[in-house]
Amino acid sequence: MTSQSSWTMRALDKVERVGNKLPDPAIIFAFCLFVVWILSALLSNFTFSAIDPRSGEAVVVNNLLTGDSLADFLSRMVKIFTGFAPLGVVLVAMLGVGVAEHSGFISAGLKRMLDRTPKSMLTPMVVLVAIVSHTATDAGYVLVIPLAGVIFYAMGRHPLAGIAAAFAGVSGGFCANFIPSAIDPLLQSFTQSAAQIIDPDIQINPLNNWFFNSASTLLIVSIGWYLTDKVIEPRLKDVEVDGDPEEIPKFDELTDKQSKALRYASLTMLAGIIGLVALLVPESSPMRAPDGQLTSFAAPVMQSIVPLIFLLFLLPGIVFGFMSGSFKSTKDMIDSMTKAMQGMSYYIVMAFFCALFIDAFGKSNLGALLAIEGAETLKALQLPSMVTIVGIIFLTAFVNLFVGSSSAKWALLGPIFVPMLMQLNISPDLTQAAYRLGDSSSNIITPLMPYFPLVVVYCQRYVKSTGIGTLLSMMLPYTICILTLWTIFLLGYWALGIPLGIQANYVYPAG
Repeated sequence: MTSQSSWTMRALDKVERVGNKLPDPAIIFAFCLFVVWILSALLSNFTFSAIDPRSGEAVVVNNLLTGDSLADFLSRMVKIFTGFAPLGVVLVAMLGVGVAEHSGFISAGLKRMLDRTPKSMLTPMVVLVAIVSHTATDAGYVLVIPLAGVIFYAMGRHPLAGIAAAFAGVSGGFCANFIPSAIDPLLQSFTQSAAQIIDPDIQINPLNNWFFNSASTLLIVSIGWYLTDKVIEPRLKDVEVDGDPEEIPKFDELTDKQSKALRYASLTMLAGIIGLVALLVPESSPMRAPDGQLTSFAAPVMQSIVPLIFLLFLLPGIVFGFMSGSFKSTKDMIDSMTKAMQGMSYYIVMAFFCALFIDAFGKSNLGALLAIEGAETLKALQLPSMVTIVGIIFLTAFVNLFVGSSSAKWALLGPIFVPMLMQLNISPDLTQAAYRLGDSSSNIITPLMPYFPLVVVYCQRYVKSTGIGTLLSMMLPYTICILTLWTIFLLGYWALGIPLGIQANYVYPAG
């Protein structure tokens, strides 16, 4: 082992040790709640010169440890939790996605896409399918990544290259997708809550980063394609596939029954999309705002993004389930929803503590104070806006090495980043886009990411000696290129003034 690789492994070991000592995100939120209470009591005794833009008066920190404040907190605890915006957003979307996933519709669609791809286009298709799989939450990790290894191996290519390409798409390009998914309204809801610390009336569209995410798909596919074929696979040419033949998974073709079910389920989804478009086209459509606009916040269609995601996955999932035989009765359909909710149980627990923390953070006025004072500090540094955004991206990528959950990190960082940058005239939409970019880029090089050990196991099926270092060495080039080129891409996208998404702006307040 060279001194450089030895240093790298020591550094990564240090990251792993530090990360393993961090408590669970739910405990972090509980701890932060107590910190907010204590700070509110201490700082309520001081007078600050920072001017609250909501009132035009000096910021006053509210003491949350008074008898009245604690009584109010206890009386509102249930409402704080049940009224937590991200909770309903995620659960409703996952009910529909869960049916599509557990019926086999999503896995069948992914298999068909990869099965019919020419060998010359295999790598970009694997990366693209991996990116699209974000729509079904964990489907990319449990299906696309191992399936990519199987298909590469079946076509005479190195299976680890296929796994690396899929991992780069699923995790490294996590925020790139041209299909809206549950993660969009989830992060938007955190962004809106954070922005309302400064502007209580602000509304953020759930698809505020959709255009940028869609355009980013092409970039991530291009990066994954080039690195896999020109860098990673040539490097693997001397790595022998020595896995146990009986443990190497085989590529299972879809049965005639599954193929027929997939065809009709896909037609159902297409019919749903066409029906939605037909409903939106007439100027008298009930899905339009009173002034006839489709993209204003008053338009019912903009308020129905999550229910639409629910229906566009629920209906094809039901059709596939019953036609393929994976659903024998309506109970099986309900069971698939139950399984989806079981998978969200941890998120619900985390959301409870997160909701209490965000509410206390806002009530105390600590968020407004931190944002205004932080913004004044940044203004004093006189850094260009683009430098500030690059700083947010790289800071997020670093924090991601220790805290893997995208929503958990944004729940913690959003109330700081969003109001602070609003004071610098940077919009919440742009701040969220920068966060999502940084969050995606370093996913594939942190052993603390929950699925990282699983990907190591996938590799060991083909190459027994594969370890964490093997996977890290494969994925590090992807992270470096994705982080660098994607940041440049965002800056160029911004400079050209291309819309980030629906009703999204680059500046605050919107001009």
